[in-house]
Amino acid sequence: MTGGAETPTARMRKALHRVRTSVRKAGVDYFRGDGSDWLALSALLLSVPALAIGTIAEPEWCAPAALVLPIVAGGLLLRPASLLGLYAAAATALIVESAVLDPYAYGADRVTPGTILVVAAVGFLGLLIAQFRSRVGVPWRRGGTMLFDLRERIRVQSKLPKLPRGWHREMALRPAGGQSFSGDFVVAARTNAGRTLEVVLTDVSGKGMDAASRALLLSGAFGGLLGSLPPHSFLPAANGYLLRQDWDEGFATSVHLVLDLDSGDYELFSAGHVPGLHLSAGSGRWEEMAAEGPLLGVYDGAEFHSVKGRLRPGDVLMLFTDGLVETAERELTEGMDRLTGEADRYVTTGFAGAAWHLIEAVAKDVNDDRALLLICRDRRD
Repeated sequence: MTGGAETPTARMRKALHRVRTSVRKAGVDYFRGDGSDWLALSALLLSVPALAIGTIAEPEWCAPAALVLPIVAGGLLLRPASLLGLYAAAATALIVESAVLDPYAYGADRVTPGTILVVAAVGFLGLLIAQFRSRVGVPWRRGGTMLFDLRERIRVQSKLPKLPRGWHREMALRPAGGQSFSGDFVVAARTNAGRTLEVVLTDVSGKGMDAASRALLLSGAFGGLLGSLPPHSFLPAANGYLLRQDWDEGFATSVHLVLDLDSGDYELFSAGHVPGLHLSAGSGRWEEMAAEGPLLGVYDGAEFHSVKGRLRPGDVLMLFTDGLVETAERELTEGMDRLTGEADRYVTTGFAGAAWHLIEAVAKDVNDDRALLLICRDRRD
């Protein structure tokens, strides 16, 4: 036997390996919606004659309208072309049932015009769903996974980095209407060798699902810009990015915090955002930190002017979106007074876990996205 020849065992192992690889690839493609739907079509085609036999044998337990079950499943599983084949099988089954059973007799063992209309209506609805799914290019098996992935990406990108000892930070976000998606998001990073904290809180126009896709796109873009540009260049670059998208409803408000974690000095840039609130531990008073700047995505060449401050031991800085403090029935100043009044309850006990409770106390039932960011500097012993 020459050195290049393969033994039957080796050839068998290679063949088994190819089969396993093909089966695994087919399974992955099917889950992703890229594979063939022949398996689902075969199973549903076999269920049609089974239901027809059950109807003829025991019509009281298996009514003629039971054919809607494979039709509904087909609308979720099959492509439009395959779905038409299933419908042809279901129509044939109805004809056979009608011929075997007496359509004009009374009782369960009959195929009425109403039964035919119900099966036809469900089939038409299933075909519409299949055609819509085909146009979008997202099969039902991946639709829920994609939405879950979208929500998780926004949540992960909104995580704040850990801060050194002596600092506390937390973020709470409540989408409108109890949904899982929000037009408010946060991107943050520690820059300058970890000595500086940069945080951007953005409120995209719209709310809930309507703004979620744009929020995801912007959070990725803003996350790439943050730390890559000098602080004073971030909002102009973000503004240019929104203008290039040319969205019909493409504006957003944003606030950019640049905090020196060694000294507590900070600079706040704003793009049409509501003012921040700074609690001074010495005086016990809240001060509005209102920087100037237009909305993002409105016009080119916009300028953004900052306001500066310092977080001393015991001080607190609150940044939030307008959904938390402003509604159709409540003006901005009234909402901010209510927020500071609720926040005063945490001055003596500390603000750990306060962000979520403040949203619940101030804007629990507001039909708008709400976000609150807290940055606290611990008191020195």
